[in-house]
Amino acid sequence: MTDRQNFDTERSQQHQQLADALLAAYRTKQPIQPLREQLSEMTVEDAYAIQQLQEQKLLADGGTLIGRKIGLTSLAMQKALGVDSPDFGFMFDDDRFIGHEDAHFNSKDFIQPKIEPEFAFVLKKDLTGPGVTLADAVDAIDTVHMAIEIIDSRVADWNIKLVDTVADNASYGAIAWSEQALKLDKDDLPIVQCTLTVDGEVVGSGTGADVMGHPAGPLQWLANTLGERGVPLKAGQVVLPGSFCAAAVVEAGSTATADYGDLGSFTIHFD
Repeated sequence: MTDRQNFDTERSQQHQQLADALLAAYRTKQPIQPLREQLSEMTVEDAYAIQQLQEQKLLADGGTLIGRKIGLTSLAMQKALGVDSPDFGFMFDDDRFIGHEDAHFNSKDFIQPKIEPEFAFVLKKDLTGPGVTLADAVDAIDTVHMAIEIIDSRVADWNIKLVDTVADNASYGAIAWSEQALKLDKDDLPIVQCTLTVDGEVVGSGTGADVMGHPAGPLQWLANTLGERGVPLKAGQVVLPGSFCAAAVVEAGSTATADYGDLGSFTIHFD
């Protein structure tokens, strides 16, 4: 074997070990140390390789992929992690981690949860990049729903950089989204306002334009990014395009509401 082949083999083994450690953290609720401290000179490609190994394992175990989440869509979060583009993760069908209006989530199913108010897009047709335009992304949206994403980190103390959160499935925890679609013109997505409250206290607010200028912008980015990897977005999949505002911490006993003004509001609970 050449030195390069030896390096690639060892790197693949390390990817698998870290993927296994993250999957174990889902089960045990015991966080691990930052991945960047465990894998020397870790790159974003390393991180996505580790994420993909987890996705492949869940599919092999009979899981059903329901869609994708997009993170780091706000300038504030990008600056915090020193990046200039979003990241993405996967979402699987698991009753414990999917909720609708007034859903109750067990706080013990998470390690260090936070919440973000978002839209949830359901796609009406496949969306395959590269070459997807913003207009293509808007057109591919079938229905728009109110949503709260529960983010969670398998990395201890949220001590993350970009490579850590990417490997950790973009810090995805769970999705709660309204069963009824919003009655709105998709052209109005950038002007929709949303306020997030936890136990009645306002903890954040924003407009659709705060999500990369247009909430469908992240969808366009995702379709093109996945397309470069030979992966399409499929009709019927759910996509979370990113948060209206910064994430807020929740704990057992918390009640969270995302208020979309005239469009309605959406509440979930943590037990």
